[in-house]
Amino acid sequence: RFFNERLEPHHQIMYSTHSPFMVPHDKIMCSRIVEDLVETDDRGRRVPSGTQVREDILGKDRDSVFPLQAALGYSITQSLFIGKHTILVEGPSDILYLQALSSELANRSRNALDPRWVICPSGGLDNIKAFVSLFAGNDLDVIAVTDYSKKDARKIEKLKTSEILKKGGTLTFADFVDNDEADVEDLFEPQLLCDIINAAYDLSPEHNTSPEKLAAANESTTRLVKQVESHFNLLPDSYPLYNHFTPSSWLISNPAALTGNDKHILDTLERAENLFMEINKLIG
Repeated sequence: RFFNERLEPHHQIMYSTHSPFMVPHDKIMCSRIVEDLVETDDRGRRVPSGTQVREDILGKDRDSVFPLQAALGYSITQSLFIGKHTILVEGPSDILYLQALSSELANRSRNALDPRWVICPSGGLDNIKAFVSLFAGNDLDVIAVTDYSKKDARKIEKLKTSEILKKGGTLTFADFVDNDEADVEDLFEPQLLCDIINAAYDLSPEHNTSPEKLAAANESTTRLVKQVESHFNLLPDSYPLYNHFTPSSWLISNPAALTGNDKHILDTLERAENLFMEINKLIG
């Protein structure tokens, strides 16, 4: 900013840097590669032969191009995934489930997620602090909606009291369901989630999921996703292992699964609506 605002209007500027943050990513083609040239003599010794400034910034060795790549990567990350109002979730399946639920609520003229929110995967609870620190200088409005398990209770409480996120900006899916532990899948009624999974994996009647089968597959937890994983572990080897992304991807491509007025659909939408209403209150 100092260069652009104070010096450039009055002076020609040239500078060299190794730092990606000093590379003008909005004027990337103004950059040049500055290389120290080294030759090897007859005895195998490396002898400097001068310095060369090159315009072909995309064609040099990776060490020389790295600051440019890093600058572009940082710029793309900020513009592609981050918005003024950002919701951090754990993974891409959370994004698809929330988008599908929000879209159906909007179709019913009910409380959907405010379109100003951008949902961004953080890769897990442990990454939230680092993520917020990375983009702290951008004056962003960041909240987090996370899974909740008893083993993560201390981490979540620490996140709530650390002031890394705005007050009230740490929400868990367990806040909106009747279970002590919860993932995004627990917003769904068990029967509806089973219908989605059966369709996504094209499970036969013999091996499909049902609320009763899930409860029997893992009696030690009420978390639906853990029960589903246990059920899939009991299936023949010809079936794939359970992948969180597969049913969420199927749902976003088949939104009709959320239409209709069956009780398990209405109860699911009511939970999602309560979540979105709480999130929308946090718009800065």
